[in-house]
Amino acid sequence: MENVIQIFRLSDQNDQPVDGAVLREQPSYGPSLSAHRTSQYTIYVDLPDNDEAMVLVHGYLGHRILVSKKVAAYLRKLELKRPPRPLYGEWQDDFDFQGEPEKPTDETFQQLVHYGFLTKRTSDEELAFFKRYVEVKRRKSSMNMPRYLFMPTYDCNLRCPYCFQDHMRKEPSFKKFLKLMDKETVDRIFANMPLIEEKHGFELSEERQHRHISFFGGEPLLKANRDIISYIMDKAKTLSSASFSATSNGTELEFYHDLLGKDGISEIQITLDGKPEEHDKRRIYPDGSGSFRKIASNIDLALSKGVFINVRVNVDYGNINDLPELSSFIHSKKWHEKANFGAYLAPIHALNDSTDKNQCMTTLKLNKEMETMRVQHPQTKLFSVDGDKMRNQAIGIFKNPEKAASGIKTNYCAAHDRMYLFDALADIYACWEKTGDKNIRIGTVDKYAGLMFFNDQENNWRSRSVVSNPVCSQCRYALHCGGGCAVYASEKTGTLHSNYCDGYGKRFRASVAEAYIKTREDMLVVS
Repeated sequence: MENVIQIFRLSDQNDQPVDGAVLREQPSYGPSLSAHRTSQYTIYVDLPDNDEAMVLVHGYLGHRILVSKKVAAYLRKLELKRPPRPLYGEWQDDFDFQGEPEKPTDETFQQLVHYGFLTKRTSDEELAFFKRYVEVKRRKSSMNMPRYLFMPTYDCNLRCPYCFQDHMRKEPSFKKFLKLMDKETVDRIFANMPLIEEKHGFELSEERQHRHISFFGGEPLLKANRDIISYIMDKAKTLSSASFSATSNGTELEFYHDLLGKDGISEIQITLDGKPEEHDKRRIYPDGSGSFRKIASNIDLALSKGVFINVRVNVDYGNINDLPELSSFIHSKKWHEKANFGAYLAPIHALNDSTDKNQCMTTLKLNKEMETMRVQHPQTKLFSVDGDKMRNQAIGIFKNPEKAASGIKTNYCAAHDRMYLFDALADIYACWEKTGDKNIRIGTVDKYAGLMFFNDQENNWRSRSVVSNPVCSQCRYALHCGGGCAVYASEKTGTLHSNYCDGYGKRFRASVAEAYIKTREDMLVVS
């Protein structure tokens, strides 16, 4: 176990990013050291069933290799610069290795050089190289079809206490935002879509004539919204190939029965917040009555129409113990047996004054709670959590290392490159959790002036990436985490351009370790 013992099958590429982007050497980031040092983007992953070895992941090159603890200790010794605090998932001081690390064999040393774990770039040169790579990849990613969301109204028929838009239904000053989008506004928006697409170097050519439209709110699928939703769908279909999805509370879906299905609204996210009694305390009508039974009935309807239903459960310490009962209900309905059904858990974040922060849990805590619950209540395995997605992605990369680029993200979400949300006032926002405030809109489709963008806000949202703040740009996990949610980051720091880690380092290492254990037979052994 003194040397590198296994290397995952990856194409021979030395010092090049996993997506094959070629960067010219520039003096600002070309190697200039006479001796090697360890790349500051090396991630060390302990294996729960192996005390003698660990997996190394290169944070931006994507290479993954299994090494002995002695080799890992040697690399650790050659780290000249530690990442800045605050970071989650830093190397722990209790690294279990006794004695002074020795230089590995020449063959092992050259393998470490070849796969980028040892470099002759200085820390500053490697940082410059990393920043350049991120910008190249960001430009490439932005040259794709924009993501469009229509918010026909900010109004909603429920009064969920944790809703981030709760103030819009309570405060009189927001009454004007509760209007319904009209046809003239819809026409204006569609007429200006080609200009938006030009910003992304995209033309609606014969080969790529497709737009995807999502509906968001408020509650987009209210009975009162039926006509304008139908109009939006018809308009989209007359201009190009189009597909549709929605985020809905599911209480009035019966009024959309003929618009549901493969050629209509084909995917809907609907929330159930625990067993019926608990859900009916949280997702309530203005008179305080519950909505569980109605939503369940409409899930049946949508599933029968072939709509993919993705049930979201917003979880905190107050309802996590309801999950076994909710999963039993889903089993009784046999929803989980359908190919067009899925369910996942998401931790509640305190984004308004009605949400008790002490009841909220982190993503890492939710993952841990579910590990235990799945053993005690196997039926809860139907609920996926963030850790499942990370592990499955890691398994896919271990099995097909050439696809490592699929797990790379230069920013956290589409709010930072190509998402456009249109509300009933024809204002444009970058993020669905930050809407209804003209001070943060990135643009508008004016009745007379047409499409207008507000440079300060647009740049603020669109320029956020893993290199737009010094913590993320020096983080080993940056291209896997994406910097975390900008909204949650700004809630803590007052700026979008800061990190929101949410225990990401620990979650990443756990997922890689689990994935390795499941796929170790697919490794290439080297002496």
